[in-house]
Amino acid sequence: MRRRRLLAAILLPAAVLACVPFALTAAGTWLVVEDRLQPARSVVVLGGQIPFRAMEAAAVYGKGWAHEVWLTQGGAFAEDVALARLAIDRPPEHVYSQRVLERLGVPRDAIRVLPERNVNTADEVRAVAGALEAAGGGRVIVITSKYHTRRVKVVWRALAGNRLEAIVRFAADDPFEPRRWWRNTADALSVSREWFGLLNTWAGFPIKSERW
Repeated sequence: MRRRRLLAAILLPAAVLACVPFALTAAGTWLVVEDRLQPARSVVVLGGQIPFRAMEAAAVYGKGWAHEVWLTQGGAFAEDVALARLAIDRPPEHVYSQRVLERLGVPRDAIRVLPERNVNTADEVRAVAGALEAAGGGRVIVITSKYHTRRVKVVWRALAGNRLEAIVRFAADDPFEPRRWWRNTADALSVSREWFGLLNTWAGFPIKSERW
């Protein structure tokens, strides 16, 4: 009996340690999903990770999958207010995205900036779903980062249901490494934020986020 207990005491921690690399890898790779492209009413660039998301949207637009590109707007945060008080101008993120789109051949009249100011993914999804519904429904192609794709799909399903369709795609040039995310701070923070955001969504958004 004593030998069995000793053997179990050795094997159990060893088994747990053996599972750690798999669990770490899965925590990153599970976040990354991508839908098959289909014709859509618009390509939507969610806020964040300039210029990669806008670059991907320009590529999708250039292949004829949609005839419009929609940009979401970010909210006004404490640092923006402080800069405004100092009379220092900082162009909002969607302005840079629009410049990227135009530089890559998207006509200005094909770019639409959605009017809502958004502070998180849920706000963006509501804004996009509202614009799509106002336009008569249908389908949009939503461009985001690799690590953010799973959460966008979960939030879309939670807020828009099945009445509107979102094809979720990630930016091809996004440097996020899902199999090695723990090796740099930026990727580790992204994974932590995404899992927190997913838990918050599944719980019904009890915590109101001020950031993406």
